[in-house]
Amino acid sequence: MQAETRGSRTPSAILTYHSLDASASVISVRPEIFRSHLQSLADSGIPVVPLRSIQDSPGSVAITFDDGFRNLAEHAFPLLDRFRMPATVFVVSRYAGSRNEWPSQPSRGVPRLPLLDWNELGNMPSGVTAGAHTVTHPHLTSLSAPSSAAEIRESAEEIMARTGQWPAALAYPYGSVSRSVVAIAAKYFDLAVGTELRFVTRSSDPFALPRLDMFYFRDTASLARLFSPLSRACVGLRGRARIVRSRIPL
Repeated sequence: MQAETRGSRTPSAILTYHSLDASASVISVRPEIFRSHLQSLADSGIPVVPLRSIQDSPGSVAITFDDGFRNLAEHAFPLLDRFRMPATVFVVSRYAGSRNEWPSQPSRGVPRLPLLDWNELGNMPSGVTAGAHTVTHPHLTSLSAPSSAAEIRESAEEIMARTGQWPAALAYPYGSVSRSVVAIAAKYFDLAVGTELRFVTRSSDPFALPRLDMFYFRDTASLARLFSPLSRACVGLRGRARIVRSRIPL
C-alpha cells in the first residue's frame, strides 16, 4: 500500500472475528481465510496496532475477537505470535471455560463451541490482551441501569482477578448500547466498541467505536486493499443496509 494512502484523512479499522471454524455460520471465518488475512496485512505493510491506539493511527487496523472461542488457541494465537501482531479477546466472564450458551444466544444459526478457560486466557501471546464482554452476554439496553452496571463492572473485576490485568476495553454484546450504557462503560474503561459497520476516524466516539465484522470478508483472501475507495464504498453500503434491516419489524 502506498504511503500517501495513510495520510491523516485515511480511516483506520477495527476487525471483528468470533470463531475460526469451517461451519460457515454467521460467527465463523475459516481458519485458512484468517491466516490469509494476517499474511496479507503483513505483506502489504498495513500497520496492526493495539486497540487503544487505533484512533491515533490512520490507515492501521486493530484485531478483535468476540466471545473468546477456544479455537483461537489453535488457529489465531500462533499466527499472531509469529507475525507479532497485537489483538484483543473480549471475554464473557461467567462462561470462560464453558460454551457460548448464554441466555441471549439465538436458538439457531450459531454453533455451540468451547470457550477459552482462565488458564488459557492468562497465558495468551504477548500483545494479546483480554477485554470485557460482560458477565452473561445480555442485551444491555434491555436491563435496568443497576443490572447493566453490574454486568459491565463485574466482568472487568473477574478478568482482573483471574489474569492480573484490568481490561482497558469493553465490547457491547450485540452492539446493544445507549447513552446510559456508555456512561457506565466510561467509568471503568478507556474505550468501548460496538457492532456498527464503519471505519474508525479521529472523530469517532471512543466509547462507541465502529468495527468491521469479518463475516463480510469471509470469502476475501486478502485485506491488502482494505482502505481502497472501492472497499470503503462497499463497507458504507453494507453498513447502511444493516441499519435498514435492523429497523424492519419481525
